Amino acid sequence: MVINSQVGARGVLALLCGAPFLAGLDQFVVNVAFPDIGADFPDHPLTHLGWVLSGYSIVFAALLVPAGRYADRVGHKRVFVAGLALFTLASAAAAASPGLWTLVAFRLVQAVGAAALTPTSLSLLLASVAPERRGHSVRIWAATGALASALGPVVGGLLVELSWRWIFLINVPVGVVLVVLALRVLPDHHGRDAGQALDLSGALLLTIGIGALAVGVVQANDWTPLNVLVSLVVAAIALAAFTARNLRHPAPLISRALVRVRTFSWSVVASLLFSATFAAGLLALVLWLQDVWGYSAIRTGLALAPGPLAVPVFAIGGQALLRRFAPAVLASVGCLLWAAGSVLLLASVGPVPDYLGAVLPGWLLAGIGVGLAFPTILSSATAELPPASSATGSAVVTMARQVGAVLGVSVLIAVLGRPSGYDAAHAAFQASWWTVAASGVVAAVVSWGISPRTVRTEA
Repeated sequence: MVINSQVGARGVLALLCGAPFLAGLDQFVVNVAFPDIGADFPDHPLTHLGWVLSGYSIVFAALLVPAGRYADRVGHKRVFVAGLALFTLASAAAAASPGLWTLVAFRLVQAVGAAALTPTSLSLLLASVAPERRGHSVRIWAATGALASALGPVVGGLLVELSWRWIFLINVPVGVVLVVLALRVLPDHHGRDAGQALDLSGALLLTIGIGALAVGVVQANDWTPLNVLVSLVVAAIALAAFTARNLRHPAPLISRALVRVRTFSWSVVASLLFSATFAAGLLALVLWLQDVWGYSAIRTGLALAPGPLAVPVFAIGGQALLRRFAPAVLASVGCLLWAAGSVLLLASVGPVPDYLGAVLPGWLLAGIGVGLAFPTILSSATAELPPASSATGSAVVTMARQVGAVLGVSVLIAVLGRPSGYDAAHAAFQASWWTVAASGVVAAVVSWGISPRTVRTEA
């Protein structure tokens, strides 16, 4: 069902962008709250505190595709509303957590809700918007996702001034409003394969595979090499078994028709690579500002704000550029601008804090790159999604983004190490930003594989 009223379409767009923005924001605001959470639970080491963030990321990534496939079977609105309600309730419980492991448990429940609402929000958007507006709407949806990632430290820094519990409590009134609006205004949408049995064994294998991969990468710096190796071997075996089953099953979790869509497949790889370089670059700047220049959490958040503010401007402006340039060109240019911004940062920063001269130019250039690259990659991925698999396809793209972010952060931490003294720290961050820039160039090369044909007709 397509929403024809312009006012109605805008309201649906705001709702379907707002819910995943809330879930994405909650994934990143926790970063700046770590010291305050640790102060409230002093009996737990940093490795335990890390599960407040990494547990969410692991469960979110692992459940995206099973949740999307289930939504294609039973209805996208039903799964979206259920996921949003679960996320809201878990947020309230997390804010009231009396202990660390209780907080971790409710963060995992939050991730289950986020995994249900995120892919279904995109599939409902595709079903609700007129074909000629889909490219524009998906770019806005993608821009809000990137904005949530980058604004997390800003919002977290402001809320932590009150209490770390506010980073969860703030979700409750917003979530309640979104649930009520979703029940009232969202049309429902089913895949053409509605009613087909869900491949539970395939879903379990994929969940184990992605979960084990995420755990191994996230814990690489805290576990012994043997434990990390075991986790990665389990991931490889589970994912290989899932692939074999998916090729044989009459109703596979990820349809073979979906995988054969060239635009979709290349966009998924590009999304994974760009998410990795984006997550690594964002964390590198946060760590430089806080650990080297001594910025507070709130000052760091405000320093990051100009880059994210450039994202929606150039995401929307990129829609006009698609009338003249192929999506592959626009996505590649965006990736290269991100890489150039990273090079400008590493060439400019020094021992004396100089935000306006050393950080802002490179960070703004990087923000322009994100505004061009992310929305173009994601709108390309969804342009040719088969109607029967829209939620599943959206989930695969989101899973690629999530796994990419986990990989990017882990590689950054490995490259940075634990430098002592300014000279060692400066050298480590230089190497990190060169790694981020090189990853952006690789993402630009992969983005050339995106087919321009169908996406340009939707511009």
